[in-house]
Amino acid sequence: MRGSNTLPTLPSTSWKLYTEHISAGEQHGRDLVPERAVWDVRVTRTAMVLGSRQDETLLNIDQCGRNDVDVVRRRSGGGIVFLAPGEHVWLDVVVPRGDELWSDDVARASWWLGDVWVQTLQSLGMNNMSVYRHSLSSDAWGDLLCFAGVGPGEVVQQRDEALSKVVGISQRRTRDYARFQCTIYTKWNPHDVEMYVRNTPGNLNEIVHRVATVQASQQAIVDTFVSHLPR
Repeated sequence: MRGSNTLPTLPSTSWKLYTEHISAGEQHGRDLVPERAVWDVRVTRTAMVLGSRQDETLLNIDQCGRNDVDVVRRRSGGGIVFLAPGEHVWLDVVVPRGDELWSDDVARASWWLGDVWVQTLQSLGMNNMSVYRHSLSSDAWGDLLCFAGVGPGEVVQQRDEALSKVVGISQRRTRDYARFQCTIYTKWNPHDVEMYVRNTPGNLNEIVHRVATVQASQQAIVDTFVSHLPR
């Protein structure tokens, strides 16, 4: 696998770790092995990633092309995710069917993962973190952009009277495994996507508060997350 670095299973853990230097399209397009694994995906190209039910007409395809931004469709639902090298953390967490972490309840299936992320972020010095355990909360902004809404299992931070999303999680299930695609922003500016989206429900300044960034290096986030995984 081009750009792949497979690490051995660490002592006292059942998880395999992979690091991939790859485009978003390549990672979203591949099937993974049904095993407990964490894929640390480090994108090599900027991308606008559409949810499975979104149409390319939402985007200014010509502008994406001029700025060398990939247009990608993932096989899980939700809104657009903007990915730029070095500005986020993307982990694919795989749980095989039959694993003790597996749940047939799609809404509850990622709750354990949200708990791991809360522990991770608290270890990194962030406060007022919690797992969102309710049904999808979205509006026109959330329908368009993933991080403008919040769904079950995702991690939010209470700031004043508002909730800010810290960890976005989309889920893809096959006969053999569940694949939880987790994204954290280390840098977030909604205006980064403005030129690539044809229409927005309003002024992008309205949703700046909906996203909280993590002030830590990508490697520190990954290492801390792995250290908190159930053995």
